[in-house]
Amino acid sequence: MKLRDLDVIITSPPAPGWGGRYWILVKVTTDTGIVGWGECYASSIGPNAMTHVIKDVFERYFLDENPENIERIFRRTYSSGFTQRPDLTVMGAFSGLEIACWDILGKDRDRPVWALIGGKMNERVRAYTYLYPLPHHSMQDFWGSADMAAETAVELVRQGYTAVKFDPAGPYTMRGGHQPAMSDISQSVKFCKTIREAVGDKADLLFGTHGQFNTSGAIRLGQALEPYAPLWYEEPIPPDNLLEFSKVAQAVGIPIATGERMTTKAEFATLLRTGGASILQPALGRAGGIWEMKKLAAIAEVFNAQMAPHLYAGPIEWAANIHLAVSIPNLLIAETIETDFHRDLIKGSIKIDHGYVPAPTAPGLGIDVDEALARAHPFDGDGLHLQMQDEPCDYQNGNNFIGGSPIKM
Repeated sequence: MKLRDLDVIITSPPAPGWGGRYWILVKVTTDTGIVGWGECYASSIGPNAMTHVIKDVFERYFLDENPENIERIFRRTYSSGFTQRPDLTVMGAFSGLEIACWDILGKDRDRPVWALIGGKMNERVRAYTYLYPLPHHSMQDFWGSADMAAETAVELVRQGYTAVKFDPAGPYTMRGGHQPAMSDISQSVKFCKTIREAVGDKADLLFGTHGQFNTSGAIRLGQALEPYAPLWYEEPIPPDNLLEFSKVAQAVGIPIATGERMTTKAEFATLLRTGGASILQPALGRAGGIWEMKKLAAIAEVFNAQMAPHLYAGPIEWAANIHLAVSIPNLLIAETIETDFHRDLIKGSIKIDHGYVPAPTAPGLGIDVDEALARAHPFDGDGLHLQMQDEPCDYQNGNNFIGGSPIKM
């Protein structure tokens, strides 16, 4: 069996666009006619440029290769152009193609992917989601309203979720780490207090920051949140200096979680060796794919760290996350996004059941991709998957992070 054909589909989720402005799907076909699906979570360059990167990586390292040879293909790609170091763009292309290879192998053997990477450790995967506006909420007002956030949290607990994530602090700015405004700290404390009072001990609080703060600023904010016992403090500083995470971890009594902007076991290993994080959040469409993150899970075991696969993309990456999660002993939880488009794109073939995802049973990734639906929603914008604002932190008038992709008109 050899890999022969590649098709790249850029699909854009309808408004409000939870999961990003677009998703990069790859369809790989073998000479025996088996089709595998993957998703590249790569956002450093635009989707047109990324399509060329994916095709280049496929033609150099995947074309006419046996999809079983994951390790060989990884090493060739990781070493591309005399690099042998983490590269977000190249590894983003590799990751989606690698996921497609596992889908092919599972279908060829009539087994779920988790059965090929160690078998079933977990019968079901605990899931969490962001606090998104309910239908009656004002989209603009929601992100600054602790009361609306708490209302959504109560509804999610009613649905069976046992953990909810929110990120009320500061601007999503390209200017690097900064000190939080006092209003950011006050608003963050208010969100934690209000949501904790609303859900009690029925759900964990997952506090996100998107790497907005410098080291001392992250410590100030984290210490203010300690009374509300969040399960984690996510990406408190930018990911460009991994050694600084340990300073935050030592000073704040909340577990540090991070990883959505990191790639390969090499970057994550720095965090583990320095005690910078105890919860790892790889995005499998960027971090090196299923096998590379299976290796990371094994390394994390040695450091008593847990895995919490990240998702701000489409349902194909989510499916890969779930198969990894089913197979590992140090799973904490996995992110999910529930929208009609996420469900419809895989025809509801993997479902959330009262806050948990049962282990898939169908071959490969266990998903039935609606290719026509994906092609019916092409991306026609000029933005990136996610973007950061130019303006700095506002210390006079306060800040507001409007979660995820902006509203589409």
